[in-house]
Amino acid sequence: MFQPYRWEFRLRSVCFGLIFVWFAPHPVAAQSPTQPPAQSRTLAEQICSSERVVFLGDSITFQGDYVALIDAYLQSHACGSPAPMVINVGLPSETVSGLSEEGHAGGKFPRPDLMERLVRVLDTTKPSFVFACYGMNCGIYQPVSADRMQAYRDGITRLRDELTQRGVPLVLMTPVVFDNQIAKAKGSFEYWQYDDTLTAYSEWLMSLNKQGQPVIDLHTCFSKQLQARREDDPSFTFQTDAVHPSLEGHEVIADCVVEWLRSHGVGSSDSIPSVADEKRLKLFQQKMRLLRDAYVAAAGHKRPGIKAGLPIDQAIEQANQLQEQINLSFSGSNTNP
Repeated sequence: MFQPYRWEFRLRSVCFGLIFVWFAPHPVAAQSPTQPPAQSRTLAEQICSSERVVFLGDSITFQGDYVALIDAYLQSHACGSPAPMVINVGLPSETVSGLSEEGHAGGKFPRPDLMERLVRVLDTTKPSFVFACYGMNCGIYQPVSADRMQAYRDGITRLRDELTQRGVPLVLMTPVVFDNQIAKAKGSFEYWQYDDTLTAYSEWLMSLNKQGQPVIDLHTCFSKQLQARREDDPSFTFQTDAVHPSLEGHEVIADCVVEWLRSHGVGSSDSIPSVADEKRLKLFQQKMRLLRDAYVAAAGHKRPGIKAGLPIDQAIEQANQLQEQINLSFSGSNTNP
């Protein structure tokens, strides 16, 4: 069984080899007439030949530490040069089910619905590959019900259909764990067993594999790591509010995704060396946030309280500068891949 990488000091840099990688975001080029259709290419070929890899999701994706780590992996161990441009367009509070609990956010606003902005997001980001992770908010923190489950299924189906019509490959990810133990201890949720709902949503998503839809089972992978940590410390949690993972939790998400990518030929099967380099990860995080804020703002949304980003061209220019710093940090390193 895959053993997740050990991220030293809550940090794992998977970025060896970036000395030769130069980040050069640019508009997506039209597919070459000689390029085989997506369905005839391997997953590795589809991802690594992508101009832009886009991540959709709620506040966990918006936080984006796992996205920054996956960006580092694609650049350093999976795709070589040029690596895809990674764009995070997660939005806090968002659902794919279109549901919102009464009095959400103290009655200030209902949960945003991905369908309200999906077309604009895709038109703005022009993705050649999409990862999407929804579910945490989609059951609105209530027990499983037929109506809420159907709304979730319908939303996922609409997302798949839109991307299929555009010829864009999609990988779905099951939601991470809702920490029932923490929710019960804090008494901050009416229904503290909400992970039961997420388990049901995850099982349905995994059933789509039989239809040929790629799905990464983050829920099971994350749960295994949580239970392993609780064998030594029964009070341990990755989510102090039962929902949002810490940086260490995002590292677990990244490990789960990388495990899946490697099992599908995206990257080396060799063990990846570990380098505790907090400065380098911060550069990846800064780059991710610059692009995220620019593209989320440019596409538009109905979620109050989200900081407006720079115009896209300015954000790309600054992201390039950060990428140059990342590359220089490797050229000045004494470590060897």
